[in-house]
Amino acid sequence: MSFLLKAAVTARNIVYKVPVRHLNLLEFQSKDLLQKYGVAIQQFKVLDNSKADAEVVKTFEYPEYVVKAQILAGGRGKGTFDNGFKGGVHITSNKSEVLSLSQKMIGNRLITKQTPKSGIMVNKVMVARSVNITRETYLCILLDREHNGPVLIASPAGGVDIEAVAEETPEKIKTVPLDIDQPIPEATLVEVAKFLEFKGDAVKRCAAEIQKLYTLFKAVDAVQIEINPLAETDKGEVISVDAKLNFDDNAEFRQKDIFSMDITEEESDPREVEAAKYNLNYVAMDGNIGCLVNGAGLAMATMDIIKLNGGEPANFLDVGGGVKEDQVAKAFEILTADPKVKGILVNVFGGIVNCATIANGIVAASKKLQLNVPLVVRLEGTNVNQAREILKNSGLPIQTASDLDDAAHKAVAALK
Repeated sequence: MSFLLKAAVTARNIVYKVPVRHLNLLEFQSKDLLQKYGVAIQQFKVLDNSKADAEVVKTFEYPEYVVKAQILAGGRGKGTFDNGFKGGVHITSNKSEVLSLSQKMIGNRLITKQTPKSGIMVNKVMVARSVNITRETYLCILLDREHNGPVLIASPAGGVDIEAVAEETPEKIKTVPLDIDQPIPEATLVEVAKFLEFKGDAVKRCAAEIQKLYTLFKAVDAVQIEINPLAETDKGEVISVDAKLNFDDNAEFRQKDIFSMDITEEESDPREVEAAKYNLNYVAMDGNIGCLVNGAGLAMATMDIIKLNGGEPANFLDVGGGVKEDQVAKAFEILTADPKVKGILVNVFGGIVNCATIANGIVAASKKLQLNVPLVVRLEGTNVNQAREILKNSGLPIQTASDLDDAAHKAVAALK
């Protein structure tokens, strides 16, 4: 599933972050989706430093503009570009300044508290109509395991960290279970709108916006739509000012247009991008032993035991549960692309995974890549005896291990 959450496990004073693959959309892409489903947003245009930018700005007529760098990171307004220009978000009423602002952003790296130290390259800038917000609220629709379906979470305290609101003033959080097969009842919509402290005609406008968001949620196989803030303007508008959308990866086959917009060029490590293309998860670390595993829990255990045996993991590559031989081969290619890797430890427990498939993939990859670093393999589970025969008869210098501790000990010893 594609949540924007990361599982972090602390062991032996090291924090291992295991990414859950998710679809990444820039702000303007999310707003484009909202707009297609009739959700009220700020009108916007996108600039990319092309010759068309001048004409785009010329035809976009509003009293005031918000110019926002488009990257997958927060804190843009307080960020600094590598060319010295400050701020990834600017407000201006001077139309001619819109182009100059975008040109200072595009083609440069924006550094914020949420980016790598080198920043993230800005390739596009969104120019939106500036609105005078009089009040900010919070609205989120998400799939919730506890309720076994979608829920709506609302708070009149918008524009701030919702976790802090929940902790400090829980009475300002309203949670409403939703029926996945039905629209939200009108009475529920009005109740939520009033809880969000909308008054008069704004109650109906808010209710309509919530219904449209729920229609979008179901239509695009979202697992979360977070609007923060859902704002009221001085003109009585109810608009979604900022939107974060997360999608179910299992629905990619029927949401091809949405998934084709996935942003990968911002990933800090190109090996993560390459791994994701093959349905693999890759995380780089600082040691010299590459780890091929199946499952995040097994990855944590593998790296801990390497540490306990005096070694250091260089990375781990999680092949998941439905791995094929060609994915194993690609996994080895990605692992060995790291010049720090001086040895490889394979630790796979075959439940869903067929150990024989892993073994065949290991042999094929070792031969194709002419692997010249020590390789230790520990396999257990489905078809493990057949897998061991495949490794034994391969003619390759592969060390097998009886258990995980034995595997880690052999991997560390092989590098000494």
